[in-house]
Amino acid sequence: MDFGKVTTDELQRIDFSLPADGEQTALTLSGKPAAKTPAFYVGCAKWGRKEWVNMIYPPKTKEANFLDEYVKHFNAIELNAVFYSLPKPEQIRKWKEKAALNSKNGFLFCPKFSQSITHMKRLKGAEEVTDVFLSGISEFGEYLGPCFLQMGDNFGPKNKDVLTSYLESLPADLSMFVELRNPEWFSQESNRKPLFEGLARLNKGAAITDASGRRDVIHMELTIPEVFIRFVGNGAEFKASDEARIDEWVKRIKIWLDLGLEKVYFFLHQHDEKDTPIIANYTIKAFNKHLGSKIPEINFLGGKDGEITKDPQLF
Repeated sequence: MDFGKVTTDELQRIDFSLPADGEQTALTLSGKPAAKTPAFYVGCAKWGRKEWVNMIYPPKTKEANFLDEYVKHFNAIELNAVFYSLPKPEQIRKWKEKAALNSKNGFLFCPKFSQSITHMKRLKGAEEVTDVFLSGISEFGEYLGPCFLQMGDNFGPKNKDVLTSYLESLPADLSMFVELRNPEWFSQESNRKPLFEGLARLNKGAAITDASGRRDVIHMELTIPEVFIRFVGNGAEFKASDEARIDEWVKRIKIWLDLGLEKVYFFLHQHDEKDTPIIANYTIKAFNKHLGSKIPEINFLGGKDGEITKDPQLF
């Protein structure tokens, strides 16, 4: 994943502190009791990684069986596969069957809206292709998690009415999160406030992406009592830094949970995806220890977990 990627020199000058909560977060969580049993989902964006053979996939695992193995280690995936082509019902049913046969603690597919909707049509005149997308992912049934709508960098606030109209056209009960990348959404209060107020009104979530070179998209606005975080790490060379960043997220999520946050979706990315299971396992350990989740740790072959730097000691 190249979004927010910076040079090594630039990386060492970045302040990775998380911003203060936004105004909408306080409104969304105001008066809510802490959830008795909040839900936690941790995963990656792809299962088709050959680098994970002999790491978390057994030796000689065929690519056709990668998903069978992935669902044994994670309880969710940020499904980018359907971004590149519209989902075919028969393919979705095959993926669902693999999850049903091999996952041990439940599993959710969180499909990304297809690029034909978001980047080609840019949400205009996308009714037919949206119907195809929604019909396809409906085949996941109980394995369907929230959908994820990501707009490109050039989709700025001048398109607010287009975005609002499109979201209003979707089923009211469709669980989804929206990620916007154009800096003007966040740099100007006249754009920022109506955006998050509108998402809250429509009961749609606002995805948060933590990427090194785009600190502006860490908006810290919760528009529903759920959070969808996309964490982009910097690989083995900066593992200690990545772990420290995860620690900060755990602290913030703990505050939100105490205020009434109900669900946490946390998806790990790395610029070199071979390292993703390592930081993912650190995340799972930290969630279990400090947030009360009970997600099974990743089963690394040979019992090694990538030599995790430290046990998460936060409080």
